[in-house]
Amino acid sequence: MTRRFLSVIHLSKSNTLALAFGAVCCLISLGNSPSAISDEPDASPTKPVAAEPVQADAVPAEEIVAEVQAGPRALSRAFRAAARKATPSVVTVFSYGQEKINTFPAPVETEDTKKPDEKTMTGIGSGVIVGNEGLVITNNHVISGAKRVVVQLSDESEIEASVVRGDPDSDVAMLRIQRDTPFTGADVGNSDDLEVGDWVLAIGSPFRLEATVSAGIISAKNRPIERIRRGRMLQTDAAINPGNSGGPLIDLDGNVIGISTAIATRNGGYQGIGFAIPINHAKWIADELDQHEKVRRAAIGATLLELKPKYAKMFKKKAFQGVLIYQVIEDSVADVAGFKQLDVIVEFAGERVKSPETLQEVIERKPVGSMQAVKIDRNGDELTLQVELATVDDPTPRKATEEAMAAETREDDAKEVKQDAQTEAKPEKADSE
Repeated sequence: MTRRFLSVIHLSKSNTLALAFGAVCCLISLGNSPSAISDEPDASPTKPVAAEPVQADAVPAEEIVAEVQAGPRALSRAFRAAARKATPSVVTVFSYGQEKINTFPAPVETEDTKKPDEKTMTGIGSGVIVGNEGLVITNNHVISGAKRVVVQLSDESEIEASVVRGDPDSDVAMLRIQRDTPFTGADVGNSDDLEVGDWVLAIGSPFRLEATVSAGIISAKNRPIERIRRGRMLQTDAAINPGNSGGPLIDLDGNVIGISTAIATRNGGYQGIGFAIPINHAKWIADELDQHEKVRRAAIGATLLELKPKYAKMFKKKAFQGVLIYQVIEDSVADVAGFKQLDVIVEFAGERVKSPETLQEVIERKPVGSMQAVKIDRNGDELTLQVELATVDDPTPRKATEEAMAAETREDDAKEVKQDAQTEAKPEKADSE
């Protein structure tokens, strides 16, 4: 099959001009043949019509060749421009001193096994600079457990990261690097605008081959993978190999639309299925880590259920027309806002939602403590409720929690005052002789 494929490629390169010229001749011959369709009446249908000699300059073969090659050449120029724009912001990430290294088979540990120190390189990945102040987005598994992280820029200069933070649930990490001059940051696109079939480029350092570019398309969206608990992935067939992790996935405008993170494989290598974290989600995670040192995820305190046909029939609802509230946690912000069991959330903060995953992602990105409008369907009636978002760890209303803490503080203060008063009023005992 390989030989046959190569033969076709060779034929298309060496004989394109001849084939194009032959095609022109065939078309001209067909247009002058008796079987050609014509609107003019045939004055003498039995008399053969002599073919006119073909003019060499009637339809230049070079023009046909140019038209045939115009599409691929335009795509090639788009690839070239996108890669040229994004590559200066792509970095290689070196991790040192990681004790847990993902290798197979696992190394045998003995009492004499020396643990890696900050001088031992234990991991390598990629990353992308966002903005000109040195914020780098990469994968958490690239830097997890590292005692030291070094970032190599596109000009091969190296800077040790001053800040290293990661979120295991999303596999997103952020680094801070510093120098006197501004950095070249990548332009960030909108991953929500992507459609299946869109061309994308993956840039990174697979097998320590810096600034490697591979092309593919968006194969699917909203893919769940077991290793990442929070977030849905973009699926692509652009080649992603060890070392690509954390590198950018870009569109044909050179804008970052994803962060390469994983592959589906049976042999440990690339097999045509790769996954990337949508940049809208990755950038939000990175900003949370950068500004708050952790990811503050909002919640409403309710158990959600996707309205698949069998559940829609069971609860007499319309399939895939919102998200069903199966249970409301007592005293949660959802309870306080007036949500009831079997309500259907159709819109949250102005965004239509059809699955629990989509709703969860929309809720998580909103600021904790903010008020959000939620449109629900309750037994056929459309209602709009206002809910104050709480944290995932504590879905109860923040104001109520603060008031309870204040009341508890006042009660403790009152007890202390009472104890002090009793101590002062108590008569002193006479010293014994």
